[in-house]
Amino acid sequence: MTVEIYTTWWLVFVFVFDLVVRITAIIVIPRNRRPTAAMAWLLAIYFIPLVGVLLFLVIGNPKLPRKRRQMQRKINDYIEETSQSLDFGTLRPDAPEWFTSLVTMNRNLGALPLAGDNGAQLISDYQQSLDTMADEIRKAERYVHVEFYILQSDVATDNFFSALEEVAARGVVVRVLLDHWANRGKPYYKKTLKRLDKMGAHWHLMLPVQPLKGKYQRPDLRNHRKLLVVDGLVAFMGSQNATDSTYNLKKNIKRGLHWVDMMVRFDGPVVASVNAVFLSDWYSETEEILTDEIDLLRVASGTGDLDCQVIPSGPGFEFQNNLKLFAGLLYAAQHKIIIVSPYFVPDEALLMAVNSACQRGVHVELFVSEEGDQALVYHAQRSYYEALLRAGVKIWMYKRPFILHSKSMSIDDEVSILGSSNMDMRSFGLNMEISMLVRGAEFTEQLRETEDMYRESSRELTLEEWMKQPLRSTVLDNLARLTSSLQ
Repeated sequence: MTVEIYTTWWLVFVFVFDLVVRITAIIVIPRNRRPTAAMAWLLAIYFIPLVGVLLFLVIGNPKLPRKRRQMQRKINDYIEETSQSLDFGTLRPDAPEWFTSLVTMNRNLGALPLAGDNGAQLISDYQQSLDTMADEIRKAERYVHVEFYILQSDVATDNFFSALEEVAARGVVVRVLLDHWANRGKPYYKKTLKRLDKMGAHWHLMLPVQPLKGKYQRPDLRNHRKLLVVDGLVAFMGSQNATDSTYNLKKNIKRGLHWVDMMVRFDGPVVASVNAVFLSDWYSETEEILTDEIDLLRVASGTGDLDCQVIPSGPGFEFQNNLKLFAGLLYAAQHKIIIVSPYFVPDEALLMAVNSACQRGVHVELFVSEEGDQALVYHAQRSYYEALLRAGVKIWMYKRPFILHSKSMSIDDEVSILGSSNMDMRSFGLNMEISMLVRGAEFTEQLRETEDMYRESSRELTLEEWMKQPLRSTVLDNLARLTSSLQ
């Protein structure tokens, strides 16, 4: 065969292969995928075919493996059936119709009920939250359930781990879940696992990426939840990981970065729902059903009368539970919306909800960090600032060298939501998250006090200042915005 014929056949093969890839992409990619995500993937494959196809094969599936999704549905069905006729405390009267409809939606999507008679204490000091959790752990008589995206045994968490060791030594069952991918490269990873082993804790890695052990899914699907349950009586949840405020990373220490977070201590019937989320994750990792410790049948009144509902979300669910709730709350607001989110990269629905709120005359504030710790997300977020400022959103930038990592939203004067979920594509579609919807002016007041603290440590970004950004920054922001849709 001559060189010319060989070259001709090679070009024909490349042309046919390229055509097949493009046609297949049009058929496969848009199916059950958001239009923006589908378009981003198609652009990647059309302009950089080899890299685009390889990326899609590795991270193109935004869902957990079928077995895990089936396990999630089983635990949801069990919780819904068990709690169908139970009394979860006395609910506050005169709930707005929109609130009731959102609660119904949450129940249908995540199976967990609205519970009354709950107490809540917001903790905005980083070390205080770790020490408060340690104090509650020491009161344990039956079990302690620990689940954190990042869990490290370091100086800041030593009291926390010491409390676990003390209760384990007297026979309390300690169960621990920590995300595999988020922890494996962190300092103190091996030390942390050894300490858990030594105390006799039952621990498992969440969403492990261990193909040689038959454990694999899309590597950037992560369990991002942060929660603690003690005896089914007290629960903590929020945005804070169980580690030092620098995450013990050299790059953070060199830049002087510290994370600012909030955790909330809950008591009352809603603790059973937080525990149910832990137990569903435990089941997903171990296939062990701990039905005796789903305390739906042993709920007790708390120290307050707040109405609370837990909303789990993530790739184990059919729908984006957290996105639907956030959008619903934004449309329901009548007077004031205050959003705290370290990574605010809204999709079209959320951006439309924010703009619509401003046009209805609702006062909207957004707290973000002046400093970024994740370049792509940081720049993607910045690409929305001009549109938000023009719509009338007041943007507060928490001053460096601190990373404002808290995640919350307060609606008018009575409804709030907080938890582990950011307002970005990753938290909506790729991360397993947990959020808490709270109705009660007394808790909103606690949240507003924390928002006031954030405001004192922030500076306001104006449209005039933003329009002075150099062209190179605008280009970089817009490119990052495109990549944020790849999921």
